[in-house]
This record gives sequence, structure tokens and C-alpha cells, in this order.
Amino acid sequence: MMAWLQLYATMGLMAAVVLSLSLAVAEDSGLPVVETEQLGQIEIVKKEKHPVLFRQKRDWIWNSLYVEEEKPAPVPYKIGQLKSSQRVEVKSFEIEGEGANTIFTVDHKGDLFVTRALDREEKSLYHLTARMLDGNRKVIEAAGEFVVQVTDINDNIPVFPRPYNGSIYERSTIGTKVVEVKATDADDPTTANGELRYSLTHDLSAFQIDPVSGVISCKINSLDRETKSQYVVVVKAQDMRGKPSGSTATTSVTITITDTNDNIASFTRKVYDLQVSEDHKLNEKIGTLELEDRDQIQNKEPLFDIISGNSKVFNIELSPNKDGNIMLKQALDYETTNSYTFTVQVRENLRNLRFPADNVNSAVTTAQVNVRVLDVDEAPVFTQPIYTFTVLEERIVNNIGTVTARDPDRANKSIRYSILDKDCPISINPLTGQLSTLRMLDRELEATHMFQVRAQEEPSGLESFVKVNIIVQDINDNKPELAVDEIFVCENDFTNMVIGTLRATDKDDQPASFSFSLASESSNFTIKDYGNSTADIMVKQGPFSLDDPKDYSVDVRISDGGRPIQSSITKLVIKSCRCDARRIPTQCKTGARRMGVSVHALIAILLCILTILVIVILFVMRKRYQKDSLANMKNSGEIHEQLVTYDEEGGGEMDTNGYDVSILSSACNDGSLLRHPDRHPHPSHPSLYAMVQKAPHHHHHTQPTACKGDMAAMIEVKKDEADHDRDGFPYDTLHIYGYEGPESLAGSLSSLESSSSGSNVDYDFLSDWGPRFRTLAELYGVDEPEYYHQY
Repeated sequence: MMAWLQLYATMGLMAAVVLSLSLAVAEDSGLPVVETEQLGQIEIVKKEKHPVLFRQKRDWIWNSLYVEEEKPAPVPYKIGQLKSSQRVEVKSFEIEGEGANTIFTVDHKGDLFVTRALDREEKSLYHLTARMLDGNRKVIEAAGEFVVQVTDINDNIPVFPRPYNGSIYERSTIGTKVVEVKATDADDPTTANGELRYSLTHDLSAFQIDPVSGVISCKINSLDRETKSQYVVVVKAQDMRGKPSGSTATTSVTITITDTNDNIASFTRKVYDLQVSEDHKLNEKIGTLELEDRDQIQNKEPLFDIISGNSKVFNIELSPNKDGNIMLKQALDYETTNSYTFTVQVRENLRNLRFPADNVNSAVTTAQVNVRVLDVDEAPVFTQPIYTFTVLEERIVNNIGTVTARDPDRANKSIRYSILDKDCPISINPLTGQLSTLRMLDRELEATHMFQVRAQEEPSGLESFVKVNIIVQDINDNKPELAVDEIFVCENDFTNMVIGTLRATDKDDQPASFSFSLASESSNFTIKDYGNSTADIMVKQGPFSLDDPKDYSVDVRISDGGRPIQSSITKLVIKSCRCDARRIPTQCKTGARRMGVSVHALIAILLCILTILVIVILFVMRKRYQKDSLANMKNSGEIHEQLVTYDEEGGGEMDTNGYDVSILSSACNDGSLLRHPDRHPHPSHPSLYAMVQKAPHHHHHTQPTACKGDMAAMIEVKKDEADHDRDGFPYDTLHIYGYEGPESLAGSLSSLESSSSGSNVDYDFLSDWGPRFRTLAELYGVDEPEYYHQY
């Protein structure tokens, strides 16, 4: 019923509205628009294909055209009529545009019908055009545009896009915004169908909502997270401006109460009893004072104060859990104080709190702390953290100073001292800790000695260490050394001419006042000392000449003026030169400057000489040992057995396959091999023995022709090879029998050049001598089948 009332009201409002044709005017024509003179008629400009503009009096008469949405149309129903002021007996109508001839139809009378239900949320306006034709289908009225409007009904409900979440600090003031909610309605927002109103339907005690904007705000100023940390409210959205007939939708809003520091930290106990060993390290925790605070940990801000003494010994720091850690600030000593008692107060930083804390009346803000010190066996304690002593160099000091340590425990055990560095030149008395020198110290070599002293409880108890510095004090124990540039004298230098400046250096760490003088009288030079550690060497008498064979030099004595006084004499060589007019040397005879040689340099030179002598002696002894060994080898009768080892038997004199000694005889016929006995064979040429070839076997014995000269030459060659080959064994022990001299009347004793076929001697007995004489038996004609049969 309400929907029909709304529809009629809407129709009454729109009755005065006449949907007219759009007036089309060319943008570039510049012609003014002329209003019609006849009431109820509308002038229209028609667009033809040609760009011609003209006006025509409008003949269409429109009624108001609108359609109610969602109205059922089982049968098309009429929504209006197309009328024209022209009187034509026979006429027809045509429509074109959105939904023409499908959603909207027209009959021959001009009545406009709707064929189905329409949805305004899908499409609210339909633009159509109409034409009127006569019986010959000739256009009587040109096309005119009209609009069909779909009127809205409340057919949609409000919609929330999602559940909402919000947060607000506890103890916020009234009216503080929490969150804004928004719902949507698809109905026409210009009508009551789409106008929404908001309200809360659940838990109205703490929050309120603006009915138009949907902003949820705080209603009270006493929100407490510790009491209630979360609220869930239900928001209702209703259209029709919130009237009971409107459609509704709801959503939940979760409101979280954010914590603030509105509670005071409170001790969980009134008395805390703690124990700590006396050797507890500084700035480390002894114990924890637990607190109770209902606020979240990030909002806890407790502050601790020690209000009754002992603040120099202990300190309280905030732990990660916002409790109080008791820290040790000063070393404990059970023997001095074995217990501590003090009071601790806690307070909260409530700078942003406008109201009293929630637990201001129930919080425990003070507590008593009792700390009991436990006794432990402690290491010895030195009286100083670092010991520093001084000692004179080049002295044996029996009492440099004393290092002292004690046992801090009540047992007071005895202490034994020792030095860890084994190479330390300082010793310590193990019972008294007195330091003394083991050897004289040299400041110039090492000015400071640093080492550690160990103090250990007896017997084999705890130990501790301390650093000791020994500073070596300087004494005047080094002789001054001459420091001078190269000095020369010119041939034309005159008397009292300054030819050089003398200076000196001293290794001692003491202020020195050097004085210079001549150690021996010089006829040519003198020294002038200025008393400021410098002196000039001057010409006493000249002239000088490069042709003079004498070298010029002076002995300079230097004294350092210390206590005791140290002096040195240095021989200073002066070159003799020929100089130009500006005293620039152009030619010098000598240019050597000899300075005093130090003891260390002399020692180094002597060590080098001694090393060279030892090496020479060892080399000589080695050569002599090798010579003696070689002589012993020559005198040994069995040397050939020791040097030569054969793993196979030789063939005997009958074995002519391996060696041919006929080369010794043929050497007389071809002496080219031995004609240069003084030359050593070339490495690419084979030796004489390697060139021996097998001689042809003759059945008749022939006497070789002797060649004394070539044989002697070969022996000389071998002697020369043996003399120059240091690694080879001497041929004195190698006996070679293969050649007889030419003067021998007996002839050759060798059977190598003779045939055994003509001999009447039976050598079958060789087969009885065993396997070792097998080859010899074969050479002398022992029957092989008989031999193998026998062995």
C-alpha cells in the first residue's frame, strides 16, 4: 500500500513536466533561437543530409511517460499516447530507440505499451523517437525524441561491505572517534528509498553512533583495558530514513581498547633475600626484584631508588621484562662485610595520565633487600696493579725492589713468587718477592724490561699475576764517536784555512759536551775547539802536493765531558786534492777516510775469519781422507774382486764370440787408432776396447806380429784417462793378458789363435768337473749328447 502511495505522489510531481524534443542548433550558424508563439507547441529544427537549417512548427503533443519498476506485465499495459495537432483521418505511428518494439510497443492509435517488468537499478531511463505516417506511409510528423522514466520503489535492502574493526586508548575523553561505518542501498538516493540511518543495537554502555554519518565515538571517559579489553557492538542500517517500514541490515564492529600506562608497578614481596659470592664480577646481576604491573610491557616505566644507603655498592637496572636487576658496583669482601641491608622504592612514570592510577591505593612501592655475602677462596692480591722500578745499567743490583701480595682470605696462606719468563735478566726471591739482577743490563741494547710475576698460595693454591716494568737508567759508559764529512786539502790552501768541521755522537742518554783535540802533534794541521761540541780542523803549515807520496792524517781525541769522562781517539784521513779557484776539487790522490773500528765490528770480522779457517781445515781433512782411502784400496790385493762383480761365467780362452784380442796384433798394421796418444778420445768415438772386433777363426796357429810403439801408446792413453778421471777406479788392479812382446822367443801362450782340432789331448775329463766347466768342456770338443746324458 505504501508503495502505491509513493507512486501516486511521484506521478503528481511529474505531471507538470513535459518531455520535449531536443532542439538541435548548429554550433557555427550564429542564428538565435526563436520561441514558438503558439502555446503547447514546440518548435523543432530538423537535420537533413544537406547542411541546411530551418525551423518548423512542432505538431507533437506529449503526455507524461513513466513506468513503475517491477510492475508485472502478463499483458502489455498502456503508459501513454503519442498525439499530434495535425488532423489526418488515416495515420500510423513508428518508434525507434532503446527497447523500441521489444519493451515498448505502439498501436495505430498512438497508444504506448510496456510488455514486461522493468528494474530501475538496471536502467532508469529509456530514450525513444516517434514518427507519424499517413495512409500512404508518408511522414506527416518528423521524428521527435521522448523519454520513458522508470520510477523507483523500495525493493533493495542496505548492504555493509564488511565487518569493521576499531581501536581506542583507554581513558579517552567523551566523543573520541573510534571508527566510521558505511552501508550502501541500490535504491534511488534522491528518494527515501535510498536514505539510510544508523543505530547501535548491542552494548550501548560505552559507545554511540551518529545516525547520518555512521561515526562511532566514545560515550564515556572511563574505559579501562585491564577491566575490559574489547567491545563488540552491532550497527544497524535502515532505509526509508530509519522509519519502521524501511529495510534493515546489520554488521558487527570489534573495538579494541589500547593500553596506556595507568597502573603503578608493585613489588610482589616486601622482603627480598639474596646471596652473592665475594668474588662476584662487577656490573653483573646479583638478583631480580620482581614487579607486578597490569599494563602491557611496552607501557611499563618503573623507576627504582635505593633510599637507605649502600647505593655505592649496589645499583638497580631495568630488566627486559621491566623488573629490577640488582647490579654489583663495588667489589665485595667477605672478611670486611658479610651482609648488606637496604630499602628499595619503585615509582611509575605517569606523566601522560590525567587521572589517578587504578591501583594507587593497593600498590606495594617499597621493599627491603637483604644481601648475604658468601666466603670463597680468593687468589692472592697484589698491593699495586703495576710495579715499576729503576736500575742503573752495567751494575749488579741485589735489591731492585719488592713485589708484595697477600692472601685476602682469613686463612692468610703464605705466598710464593716466581717469574714466568725464563730469559728474563731479573730474578725474584720466591719467599720475599725481592727483585735482583742476574746480569748487568745495557740500556743501549734494551732500555725497558717487562715481565710478569706470579704469586701463588702454598701449597699449589690459587695464583694471580702482576706486570712489572724495569727501567734501565743510563750511565756514561759509551765512548764518543767522530761524525765528520769527507775532508780534503787543496794544494794551494794557506795557513789557518778551515778545511772541515768536526762533530761527535754518543749512544748514552745523557747531555754531552764534546771537546776535540789532537792526540798527537801534526806538522800540517791543527784543531780549533769552539766549546759548543763542534770544532774546525785547520791548515797549520803547507804547501801540499799531489806528487808527495805521503798520506795526510790526524789523530782526533774526543771527550764527552760526562761522569765518568769517556774519550776516544779516531784516525782521520785527509785527502790531497788539486782544486780550482772556488776550492772545488778537480783531482784527488786518495779519498779514504778511516774511522775508529768498534769492538762489535772487530768481533764480527774475527768470527768471519775463524769460519773461513774451519771450512778450509775441513776441506783439507776431507781430501786427505779420500787420498788415504784410495791408497788403502790400491794396497788391497782383493780390490779387483771387490770392484768387479760378474753374474755369469766367461767362455774361457776358446770363447771368441764376445771378445777379439787380435786387435792388439793388428794395431801394428793399422796404427791410426794410436797415432795421437796425447789427445783424449772424442765422446762420440768409441774407446779402444769397444772397437775390438771378433777375429776370424783359423785352424792353424800363427804368431802375431808385435808392435811395441803402438802398445806403449795405448798404455799411455789409459794412464792419461785414469789420471784425469777422479771418480774412476785405478787400472793398477786390472790385469789384461792378450799380447806378448815382439822380443819373446817362447811365442804366444794364448790358445785363442790356435786350433784345437790338431791336439791329441783328451779333454773329456772336463765333463767330470761339474756344471761350472760346462762351457769349457764344450770348447774343447766334449760330445754334447754324451755331456747332456751325463748331467
